[in-house]
This record gives sequence, structure tokens and C-alpha cells, in this order.
Amino acid sequence: MNSIILPPSLKKGDRIAVISPAGAVHEEQLHAGIEMIKDQGYEPVPGRHLYTRYSNGYTYAGNEKQRIQDLNRAFADEDIAAIWASRGGYGCQHLLRHLKLSEFRKDPKWYIGYSDNTVIQSYLLKNNFASIHGQTIKTSSFGVTGQSYELIFDMLKGKFPAYTVNSHLLNKKGTAKGQLAGGNLALIYALMGTPYSFNFKDKILFIEEIGENFYALDRMLMSLDLAGVFRKIKGLIIGGMTNMGDEKDNENYESPFDDFAYEIIAQRISKYSFPVIFGFPNGHIYENKPLIIGGNIQLKVQDKVEVIF
Repeated sequence: MNSIILPPSLKKGDRIAVISPAGAVHEEQLHAGIEMIKDQGYEPVPGRHLYTRYSNGYTYAGNEKQRIQDLNRAFADEDIAAIWASRGGYGCQHLLRHLKLSEFRKDPKWYIGYSDNTVIQSYLLKNNFASIHGQTIKTSSFGVTGQSYELIFDMLKGKFPAYTVNSHLLNKKGTAKGQLAGGNLALIYALMGTPYSFNFKDKILFIEEIGENFYALDRMLMSLDLAGVFRKIKGLIIGGMTNMGDEKDNENYESPFDDFAYEIIAQRISKYSFPVIFGFPNGHIYENKPLIIGGNIQLKVQDKVEVIF
């Protein structure tokens, strides 16, 4: 396993690029987040196409050329200390073939986002760079806690968390150490078999999801199983499973930790012995505690459940 590169910690006055690599946003949707960056003592630097709109079966923040220009410009700019995605949605896969890391390798910086940003974070992990799987600048309809942002700023300052979470009946007890990988399950699934997927061997895998039918969830898990993923990983962390299934068949449609989705996951991994945490507070949920993709973590799943970076 190659050693992961953690970008340098930020200091007051550092510049944070705010870009839109996927879905379109309106300026008012980012106002609070951009002001928050300023309040923390950093300078937000909007991407040239941050608020551009381009419709092609989906409303993107610009066409592919415009979105990759903003991302590569931020990657290469030595005056940028971190890159924060405005939102997810769909579109990050379009950019993978065009990502340029030559200058980034000389001057690595934190990339912050989740959801569709999983594909960019997976590519960074494949190239041995850590990133922060945390709340985007735009909050979703279900909102986000202030602490979710505060913990991201802690990470940017070099302070990494040790989380203690509630136990869950479906947890599998045990301990494991490894490099954290993963993010949104649909994007992990979409990258499998491509040159942009990461190596699952000896990883602690994190997954979260939103809005998928139960059969689609099972199909993605089945693909991971058939690909040998569950034979390779050392542990599994399951975050939010939000708005899953069909509303008329699912009494817990609004639950961020869908019980039936968890049962499907538990069934699919029942033959494996690695430790498993259900109900970790990260994902498309109100309490979205950030994780370091590529970070070395210790997983302790007993009566007390701990995730320690």
C-alpha cells in the first residue's frame, strides 16, 4: 500500500477555491457558505463558471470544458490552499479523463465534497492523495448541522477527529486498521472496472446513498460482491441511507438511516467476518460528520463504537 499524501494545513488568510464540478447552483444558495469561509479567516475564490448553467438532459454548472477548466485551474494554482465543491448532483464523471495532477502533485491541497464528488475523491485516492468527504457549500433540503462544517475547518487546520457513535443491532463486532476509501455507493459502483476506481485491498470501505430503489441498492452490493470487494476490505462503515425505496412500500421513507436498506446490506455481507458499523453520521443527512478519504483509521466495533483517525 502506497503512503497517502495529506495536504498541508491551512493558515489564516489562505485562499479556498469554490467550484461547481457537477450540478448548477444559484448564487443565493452559496451565500451562507461563502460567508462562513470568510468568517473562518479564509478567502473564498469563486470559480469562473461557479454559477454557469448548461442544460443537456440535466442542468450542469457549465459544459464539460467549462467545469474542467475551473477544476484544473484550482488544482494547478499555487495560491489556492483548498478546493470546496459547491454541490454534487451529476457530472463529475465527465471530468475524469481531463484531470491534470502535474502541478497538484507539487502542491497538494484539500478537496472537500461528497455525493457525486466521490468520483474525484476516488481518483485522488488512486493517486495517493487524501480528501475530505464532507458537506458541500450548498446545503441540501434536509439541512446540515453547524458542527458538520466546524469539523471540516478543524481538518483543514490539521486537527483530525476521533468519533464515538451509537451502537447498532446489525453491527459486526471486531477491530480493524486500514486506509479509508469510498463515499457514495452509486459512484463507487459506477467506477468499478474503469481506470479511475481505487484498489479495495485492505481498505476500510465507507458507503452512503440517497434515493435508490431497494433492488438498485441490492444490485450495486451484488456487483461489489461479485467483483470480490468484500473479500478484499478489512472493515465496512455504512452511513446514511436516505429516501430509499418506494414511498408506498417504505414506512421509513424520510429516515436518514433506512432500516430495510440496512437489512439488505446486512444480508449481502452476512458471510464475511470483517467488522461493520451501521448508522455512521455521514452522507445525505442533517448530521454529516466529515471523514478523511485516504486517512488511516482504526475501527473499534464493540459495545462502544469508535472511528479514530
